[in-house]
Amino acid sequence: MSDPAVRVRDLVKTFEVTQKAPGLAGALKGLFRSETSTLRAVDRVSFDLARGEMVGYIGPNGAGKSTTIKMLTGILTPTSGEVTCLGFVPWRDRRAYARSIGVVFGQRTQLWWDIAVVESFQLLREIYGVSGADYERRMKVFDELLEIGRLLSQPVRKLSLGERMRCDLAASLLHEPPLLFLDEPTIGLDVVAKANVRAFLKEANRRLSTTVVLTTHDLDDIEELCERVVLIDHGQVLWDGSLRGLRDKHLPEARIRFDLPAPADGDPAELAVGPWRAARLSPGRYLLAVDKREASAPDVIREVVRSLPVLDLAVSEPDIEEVVARIYRENAALRRPDAPPASEGAAAGIVAHRGVRRG
Repeated sequence: MSDPAVRVRDLVKTFEVTQKAPGLAGALKGLFRSETSTLRAVDRVSFDLARGEMVGYIGPNGAGKSTTIKMLTGILTPTSGEVTCLGFVPWRDRRAYARSIGVVFGQRTQLWWDIAVVESFQLLREIYGVSGADYERRMKVFDELLEIGRLLSQPVRKLSLGERMRCDLAASLLHEPPLLFLDEPTIGLDVVAKANVRAFLKEANRRLSTTVVLTTHDLDDIEELCERVVLIDHGQVLWDGSLRGLRDKHLPEARIRFDLPAPADGDPAELAVGPWRAARLSPGRYLLAVDKREASAPDVIREVVRSLPVLDLAVSEPDIEEVVARIYRENAALRRPDAPPASEGAAAGIVAHRGVRRG
């Protein structure tokens, strides 16, 4: 087995935070004596990324995602722990390492603001030492996948957000790096622009076997692009595995929605279907949520169809956003002083999956 593209072991990053008292008196006091506290932004994070893998690195605001990415790209030096990316230690080998990675931050651009896009590309070509033939070949691919040809003569400041993001993605892959970091690459984009970006990333991963680390709050990005997700909260890994496994562990429901003929005397608020109860959504429409650990969806569907005059029926699973929101709530409850022990309730599953794939 080849070495992983990214290897992270017990990564820790702490910051000293100055505590300021409110009001004028507090400001004056701070001039002579300041109090500080230690914030642990990343807390013993460990994982491996295989070469060519596309992984979603997700969590709520303040979870430690961006801090982790900044250490993996060499912008920050960790307090402790080990990181190797493509055989480099990012903060120690920054000059050589920078030639092997691409980075896109959704709120920032690597293109020069007041010059034409093509001039930025040509400058990057010189910086990365891309040959003329390779440059022309890659620009044709970028135009084919991202339709940037018509944008090349325009100054970056005149591009829309979606147009600039497409150009930034092309710029990040101009030197065909084996490792790409994407921080909120679809933030603020419309539906069409998001679809274009996702299609491009899929194709780049397929054609170049690029290893991709994707952080985003848009979980549709994760579902479209990533088979594996690393979920982090308060600096700690809560889950490392498949999206399917995440859903099955924390919200293993099948949701059966069915329509019935409207009775003359009105719908009941609930219907008994064998041992299950279906809740009314609207006149004639009901929803039955089944725990898949207790019964299979096909068995329940058969019972619904056998016992009721069903006109229409559909089966779905919880959205991944709902699953992740539930995990955040459970972890927040677990951290409260009055929370039950970790062995109680669904939150226990979170603790049990910290550090999966470590070692």
